[in-house]
Amino acid sequence: MLTRHFFLRALFVFLSVLFAASLTASQEIRVFRGDGFDVKSVAFSPDGRILASGLTSGTILLWEASSGRELKRLEGHTGYVFSISFSPDGRLLASGSSIDNTIRLWDVSSGEELKRLGGHGSYVRSVSFSPDGRLLASGSDDRTVRLWDVSSGRELARLEGHGNVVGSVAFSPGGRLLASGAWDRTIRFWEVSSTKASRRLEGLADFVVSISFSPDGGLLASGLADGTIHIWGVSSGKELRRLEGHRFAVNSVAFSPDGRLVASASDDQTVRLWEVSSGKELRKFRGHRGSANSVAFSPDGRLLASGLDDKTVRLWEVPAKPP
Repeated sequence: MLTRHFFLRALFVFLSVLFAASLTASQEIRVFRGDGFDVKSVAFSPDGRILASGLTSGTILLWEASSGRELKRLEGHTGYVFSISFSPDGRLLASGSSIDNTIRLWDVSSGEELKRLGGHGSYVRSVSFSPDGRLLASGSDDRTVRLWDVSSGRELARLEGHGNVVGSVAFSPGGRLLASGAWDRTIRFWEVSSTKASRRLEGLADFVVSISFSPDGGLLASGLADGTIHIWGVSSGKELRRLEGHRFAVNSVAFSPDGRLVASASDDQTVRLWEVSSGKELRKFRGHRGSANSVAFSPDGRLLASGLDDKTVRLWEVPAKPP
């Protein structure tokens, strides 16, 4: 009887460990290897067929997501491609770079550079299309946020107030608000129609490196240099949850299309998935051999791409929602 008791106890422990491992284990679908340069940014096209990656060489690679086949390479930048963003219709790709301090607009089908937007006085850290595709926002080391007319390439507004590098910009899903996160440890919300600042979140413990709106626009996630992720109520400006686990800077955050999950990429060489409702870490994607710089969900939410300083883009399977 005692032997049977110990056997059942051992079996229970084994199954518990196995179950816990299944929650943290990850399924790597594919590895994209480009020109031997680190990957600073990744983005899926709106239809999910194309995966773009921005490299430290200044090149942008377009991949067929389903096969890993290289489709095109967009060349012209002379510095790191810190940020890339597809237009809502998938016809254009915007990119922001260091060294040349420019934003480029590319025709996705031909790979042709259509426009070059100059004006920032330093590195362009972040670019983001408005939901209607008419505007482009950019954030820079020159401490400014700028709004651009996509059709003409003309600068429409310069939003000033941050006291340090603007690391990330994002439009709300409805397009009414623009958020900016900066190394001055603040997040600012701007009214797009008037370009006036509407709210400021202050008192954060470290640089704000990355931000992302939830699909319904009700939440904003921010990734900080101290390794923490904060979930904010957009209307209230209150911190709702703090996600802790990363050991170093969180370079990128992204909500899943259904708003259930937040993905994060960090200098601690991990990519993690978090449950928004509870703040619980659901999965840790391992196997990276360098800083994780960028994450992006596929439009159907089934895949997660990560861009890394080990010169790869990795494609991961996202766990299905429990029944």
